[in-house]
Amino acid sequence: MNSVKVIPSERYGYDFIPPEYLPADKDEYWLRNQQNPSIRRTWRRLKSHEIEVLVKNENYCSDWDNFLVSDPFEPGLIRNSSFHGLIRIGILRDVLLQHHDFRIPAGIRNSTVISCDIGDDPAIQDCTYISHYIIGDRVILSRIDEMQTTNHAKFGNGVLKDGEKEDIRIWIDVMNEAGGRSVLPFVDMIPADAYLWAAYRDDTALTAKLMEITQNQYGGHRGSYGTVGSGSVIKSCGIIKDTAVGSGAYIKGANKLKNITILSSEDEPSQVGEGVEMVNGIVGYGSHVFYGSKAVRFVMGRNCNLKYGARLIHSVMGDNSTVSCCEILNNLIFPVHEQHHNNSFLIASLIQGMSNMAAGATIGSNHNSRANDGEIRAGRGFWPGLSVTLKHSSRFASFVLISKGDYPYELNITLPFSLVNNNTKKDRLEVMPAYFWLYNMYALERNSWKTAARDKRLKKIQLIETDYLAPDTAEEIIEALGFLENWMVKAGLSGEEELNRTEGNGYGPPDSGGDPEDPEYAYIPAADEEIPCTGLERHSRGTVILKPRKARAAYRDMLRYYSVKTLIGYMESRPDMDFGDLKREMEDREPGWAAAAASHGRVRDWTNLGGQIVPSFRIDNLREQIRCGEMRSWDDIHAEYGRMASLYPLDKARHAWSVLALLRNEDGTGEKSGGSGGMDSSGFRDELFYAGKTKKWLTGQVYLSRAKDFNDPFRAITYRNRAEMEQVTGAPDGNFFVNLMREELAKFEASVTRLAARL
Repeated sequence: MNSVKVIPSERYGYDFIPPEYLPADKDEYWLRNQQNPSIRRTWRRLKSHEIEVLVKNENYCSDWDNFLVSDPFEPGLIRNSSFHGLIRIGILRDVLLQHHDFRIPAGIRNSTVISCDIGDDPAIQDCTYISHYIIGDRVILSRIDEMQTTNHAKFGNGVLKDGEKEDIRIWIDVMNEAGGRSVLPFVDMIPADAYLWAAYRDDTALTAKLMEITQNQYGGHRGSYGTVGSGSVIKSCGIIKDTAVGSGAYIKGANKLKNITILSSEDEPSQVGEGVEMVNGIVGYGSHVFYGSKAVRFVMGRNCNLKYGARLIHSVMGDNSTVSCCEILNNLIFPVHEQHHNNSFLIASLIQGMSNMAAGATIGSNHNSRANDGEIRAGRGFWPGLSVTLKHSSRFASFVLISKGDYPYELNITLPFSLVNNNTKKDRLEVMPAYFWLYNMYALERNSWKTAARDKRLKKIQLIETDYLAPDTAEEIIEALGFLENWMVKAGLSGEEELNRTEGNGYGPPDSGGDPEDPEYAYIPAADEEIPCTGLERHSRGTVILKPRKARAAYRDMLRYYSVKTLIGYMESRPDMDFGDLKREMEDREPGWAAAAASHGRVRDWTNLGGQIVPSFRIDNLREQIRCGEMRSWDDIHAEYGRMASLYPLDKARHAWSVLALLRNEDGTGEKSGGSGGMDSSGFRDELFYAGKTKKWLTGQVYLSRAKDFNDPFRAITYRNRAEMEQVTGAPDGNFFVNLMREELAKFEASVTRLAARL
C-alpha cells in the first residue's frame, strides 16, 4: 500500500486538526491561540507595496491575506522563502542577533514556513520545512532539515489525544525489564512521582488514579503547536518533530529530536549538542545532552548531564546527575548519580541517590533465572567499584561500597556503610560493616558536601536530603545492630558484659582530636575477630563479618552523633527554645506520629521518596488522598511533597530524640525504651559536648583519610621529589575539603557553646 497521499494544493498549511476532532464552534487555530502569549498583540495585513517587495525578493505565499505582521515590519528582510497557511510575524527590524561568536541578521531567508506564529526579530535561514510552531522573540533557527508538529503531538507526555488507541501510549518501564513497574512520563515528573507510581504496585487503586490524573492534566484535544521559547538558538539539526523547547535553549547539530519537551529558561538554560538523538521523553531545566548521546523513553531531571555517547533508555534520572559513555536501561535513579565510563551498565535497578558507578561495573544485566523480571534496589550512597558484576535480584543498604569482583550470587546486604568483598581465594563473601566511618571518613563527608554543592536547581521542587546520617540511615543502622549482635552472640561473644566491654571508653569517639594511635581512645584491640553470618548471599558458601566489635561500636557512635547533631540543628533554628521547650516539643506528638511510634517508641519506617526522606505513614496518607480523589493533579501532589518537607525538620528532630533515648536506655540511664530516657538539661549538655568531641574526631579522620594518599610511598614514585608531587597533587593540609571541614568544626563547636549556655 502506497502511504503517500495526494491532497489539493490550496489546502497546504490548513486543516491541521481533522474535522471530527474539532470541538463545536472552534477553528483549527483555537489551541494555537491559547498557547501563544502574544495573542493580544496587534497584527495587520500586508500593504500592497510590502507584498511587492516580498514578491520581488522571490518569496511565495499561497494567500497573502493570511500573512499577518506587526509594526515595525521591514519586508526586505524576508527573501527566497515560501509561506503556507496562517502566518503571523512580530516586529521585524534590520538588526543582528548574536549567540556566542555566531552572528546572523534578523529576517527569514531560504526557508519554508507553514502555519506558524513567529515573535519579534527572528533570524530564520536555510530551514527547509518549519510547520505548526509558535516561535518566541529573538529566536535563531539556522539550517534545520525538518521542524514540524503533528496534530496529535504530546511532547513527551505519556498521554493520548482525541481518538487515539491505548496501544500507542508511551510508557517507561522503570526498575524492571518486564514492565511490571511502568510509569507514564509527563513534563513535571520528578523521581518521587515515578517512585510513588512504580513502588506501590499492589495498590492498584493508586496506580489507576495516577494514570487518570496524568491523562486529565496532560492529554486531551488535538491541535497543540510545537513551541520554541524566546532567546533560543537551534542550528544545523536534522529532524525536530513534535518537540517543545523552552526559553534560552541552545540546540546544535542534533540528529533527531522527536516527541520530547526540552525544559529551559533564561535562568536555567538547557543545551543539546552534536549527534544527539532523543525520542519520547523530557529534558529537565538546566540540563545538557552532548556528543552523540541517545535517549529513548526517558525523563531527565534538573541540572543533569548526558554526554559522550551515553544511552538512557526506559529510565528516569534524578536532578543533579551526570551520565557519560555508558548504558542505562530500565532504571529509576534518584538525585545525585554519577556514572562516567564507557564500559559500565546499569540495568533494571532502583538507585536511591548520592551514588557513583566505576568503570566496568555491570549492575543487573546478569540473571540467575530464565526470566528478565529481576531487580536491584540500592539505598543512598551506592558505590560499586571497578569491574563489579551483580545479579538480579539483589538489595543493598545505604552507603555500601562493593570492591572489584564478579559476584556470582544474589546479595542482600542489610548493613549500611559497609565494604563488601568477594574473596575468591577463600571462596566466601566478606562484609565489613561501618567501613566508611572507620576507615574513609573523607569519602563519606565529601559525598554529603558534594551532593549539596552540586545542587544547582534554582527552583527546588523537592527537598533532597544530603546528609549521610538521617532517619533512613539511622534506622538501617539500628536494624544492622540487631543482626550484628545476634551473630556476635552466636559466635561466642555472648552476654551484655562482653558486648559492653567492646565499646572502649564509653561508646564514643576518641578525645584526642583524631589520633588513631592513641591507645586510650582506640575503638577496639587490633585483633578484632571475624564471625560467620547468614542471609547476606543466596548461597551456602561461607559469609563472614569482618571486625564486628569495631563495627558495633562505630554504629552506636554514628547513631549518637546523628541524634545530637540533629537536635543541635533544630535548636539553632529556634533561638528562643530552651531544653524544656525542646523536650515538650519532642514528646508532644501529632496523632499520626504517635500512632506510628506506638509499637517501638519511635517512627521506624521511613521512605526515600525520590531523595526526600519522609515518614512512611505520611506517604500512606498521601496515597489515601490520591485514591479518594482529594488530589486532582500532580500540582496537588507536589504541594503535598512541599508540606512534608516543611514538617521534616520537626520529624527528623523527633526521630533523633527517640534514637538518643534508645541509646541512653541501653546504657541503663533512662526509663523504658522509647521514652525521654529520663534526660534532663544537664544530661543534654553532656551530650552536646560529646557531639563536639565527635565532630572534632571525624574532622581529624577526614584529614587522616586524605593524608594516607600523600604518605603512601608508591604514590610518590612518579615524581622527582616531594615538592613536585605537592605542586601536582597538592598537600593534605592545603586540601580544599579538609580545610572546609575544619571551618565546619569551628562553627559546630560555636553552636555547642551557644546551646550549652541556653540550657
